Amino acid sequence: MTVASPPELVTLEAIREAAHHLRGVAVRTPLLPSDDLAERLGVPVFVKAESLQRVGAFKLRGAFTLVRQLAEGGARGVITYSSGNHGQAVAYVARRFGLRAVIVMPETVAAPKRRGVERLGGEVVLAGRTSQDRYARAMEIAGRERLAIVPPFDHPAIIAGQGTAGLELVEDCPEVRTVAVPVGGGGLAAGVATAVKALRPEAAIVTVEPEGAPTYERAQAAGQPVTLEQTGSVADGLLPLRIGALTFAHLVHHGARACLVSDAAIVQAVRFALDRLKLVVEPSGAVTLAWLLNQPAGSVAGPVVAVLSGGNIEWEGLQSLLMAKP
Repeated sequence: MTVASPPELVTLEAIREAAHHLRGVAVRTPLLPSDDLAERLGVPVFVKAESLQRVGAFKLRGAFTLVRQLAEGGARGVITYSSGNHGQAVAYVARRFGLRAVIVMPETVAAPKRRGVERLGGEVVLAGRTSQDRYARAMEIAGRERLAIVPPFDHPAIIAGQGTAGLELVEDCPEVRTVAVPVGGGGLAAGVATAVKALRPEAAIVTVEPEGAPTYERAQAAGQPVTLEQTGSVADGLLPLRIGALTFAHLVHHGARACLVSDAAIVQAVRFALDRLKLVVEPSGAVTLAWLLNQPAGSVAGPVVAVLSGGNIEWEGLQSLLMAKP
């Protein structure tokens, strides 16, 4: 019986190289203090506002890192499968390199997200309702039209690119003790965990996901990635049916703790971000706030940094959330 060797993990050096190439492309997003949360928890609390990133989310970091490599390797076009943010990032980056970009999106995609991809020059193809539907269609098109694949999370270059957010937060908060980061497929969480643990081994990594899409929690319990029968949440950017194998390996290696939050808590967090932080944060980006808002005083080691991963919520959706009954 052949025993599979463990996957090779992304290094701090790879993340630093990604950061070098991202200079002048990615915004160095600010680390903002939250006095309200600090008073609640009894420790300093900051938010890493990736909602202010170009294209509205952290996804630019990983998309640029991989597409740059593909362009340098001679690729003439790229394809990805995405519910929104990753697709917009790939379209944006492909246009910078003069590449064709095909984005496979769900049939249920919100009109503003589709328009966002098309505005950035991406060609939208609709396929099914799940991440598996989009993946299958993208693979079929890639083979037929000779397009290079840009996966949304389970790739070393994607993880390295997303990890640059972790580099920045440690530089801006050198004494950080707890980092809370959203997890869906796991690219951001894996990259941030790698950077933070390399520079601050004593810091704890807390991953946060919706109760309706516990990809990392289920994988952690099983000791390997598992495919969920279905997912559902107001946090529509955190709904893959399965965490990545490579991202899972990173999170386990770095001792990341899985935490779940309810949709009601996520909605409360979106309101909190707008009211107290003056930031528009989409539900997927607000899950870390949702977790912090429900922690008792003295329970979290500080300083704490919560990564707010994105701000791509259309006006109608934000209105609906704000007007909903608590």
